[in-house]
Amino acid sequence: MDFFTNLSEGWQFFIQIIVILICLFYGAKKGGIALGLLGGIGILMLVFVFHVQPGKPAIDVMLTILAVVVASATLQASGGLDVMLQIAEKILRKNPKFLTILAPFVTCFLTMLCGTGHVVYTIMPIIYDIAIKNGIRPERPMAAASISSQMGIIASPVSVAVVSLTALLLNTSHKLVGFDGYINLLQITIPSTFIGVLCVGIFSWFRGKDLDKDEIFKEKLKDLEFKKYVYGESKTLLGVKLAKSNWVAMWIFIIAIFLVAAIGIFDNLKPNWGQKMMYQAHINNTIEWTLSGKDKVIIDLKQLTSNIKDQSNVVTAIAQKDKLGNPSYNYISMVSIIQMFMLLAGALIIIFTKTDVKKISSNEIFKSGMVALVAVFGISWMADTMFGVHTPMMKTLFGNIVKEHPWTYALMLLLISKFVNSQAAAISAFVPLSLSIGVEPGVIIAFAAACYGYYILPTYPSDLATIQFDRSGTTHIGKFVINHSFILPGLIGVITSCIAGYFIAMMAGYL
Repeated sequence: MDFFTNLSEGWQFFIQIIVILICLFYGAKKGGIALGLLGGIGILMLVFVFHVQPGKPAIDVMLTILAVVVASATLQASGGLDVMLQIAEKILRKNPKFLTILAPFVTCFLTMLCGTGHVVYTIMPIIYDIAIKNGIRPERPMAAASISSQMGIIASPVSVAVVSLTALLLNTSHKLVGFDGYINLLQITIPSTFIGVLCVGIFSWFRGKDLDKDEIFKEKLKDLEFKKYVYGESKTLLGVKLAKSNWVAMWIFIIAIFLVAAIGIFDNLKPNWGQKMMYQAHINNTIEWTLSGKDKVIIDLKQLTSNIKDQSNVVTAIAQKDKLGNPSYNYISMVSIIQMFMLLAGALIIIFTKTDVKKISSNEIFKSGMVALVAVFGISWMADTMFGVHTPMMKTLFGNIVKEHPWTYALMLLLISKFVNSQAAAISAFVPLSLSIGVEPGVIIAFAAACYGYYILPTYPSDLATIQFDRSGTTHIGKFVINHSFILPGLIGVITSCIAGYFIAMMAGYL
């Protein structure tokens, strides 16, 4: 083992990167939970072969995933999700001509409400039925809807990706002026996401041939069995009388989300544990500061070099300031708020509805969420261990490049997202490294949409499910794999969202 530890840092870094890439590629190839498990091999080799001190897994991210997934799975088990889908179906069936524009917004909005893109499975058969019955090429709204469902994650007030990114930006030593957290991030990501979704819909409106002009499709229709299969059973929730308890479950979930958003906006709604620091700067080079339970102290800045303790107090005072002369309070974090309210929502749904608890752990949302949880566990732990020890070297090598060409940050985040198949995992793995090598927080906020890159190869469950739901075969994987139905909508949506985010962040004063 001494052979590896005696290598130069550059060679160690190169070999470790190869190990991590092998784990990521093999895990992605196996799919599902394998990605997180392969992270265990990576961290074991880093610790026992290279003697790297293990980092920390993204515990807050993992617990938030758990809370949101359990609440969303409870919503589905209670039938509350059926109410949302019924309302969405009414909107889509009333406006079939605009299906290709409306469907992406519907799936995006469902994701924003539930915090997970896996809700798309239940709406996709309805989108297909509306498309095929109105002569619309199903690939157009279905591929756009699948992409948009994942784009909504970075705009969701209860998504792990949003909470993780907020926490990382607030905990960095290089804080962004004017950025107070949760709501400030959503003010950038929500409008930029909607702009991206609109561009996806507009592009999809014109893609591919109309069904009546598609010679390959018309030839297939000559087979009566195929025609029956394509135009067969309709999937609909219209006319289905849903139980009152279903509506109760939906309203409990929605109210919980709005309460989370309200607490994020208004600090006076958050519990706090006393005044952290109040200070007032004076022209005569002094800082007057007060801690809870302590007397006021005035420090002469000219004498700080001889008193390390006082210097650290002043630095802390400046870092924790709200506004000049205003107190800063020790508020509860939004990560904890989301976890609490999601658990509360699930508990209230169980108490006030006749939900079969056994169905919660067996539905699709819960299963997919647990896969994401394991992936984040393995990947974030491996990445934190790997990059933590090499941060100074990487800052030297890549810091200036990213500063001069901010778009390279977005490109790298996009590729990492593809490797880990999770927006939260990509953020947890790459944003801390980016902050440590000097990437401006404003750039990270502007290009937040770049955390969605797992459409590049058609391996994600929602994309694969969409292909299966499209009985016409128009939503497909091409001969060369990369030329599939989701690649262009994905690139268009993410790129336009990043461009929009950049300009919105600039107008907000973050750039």
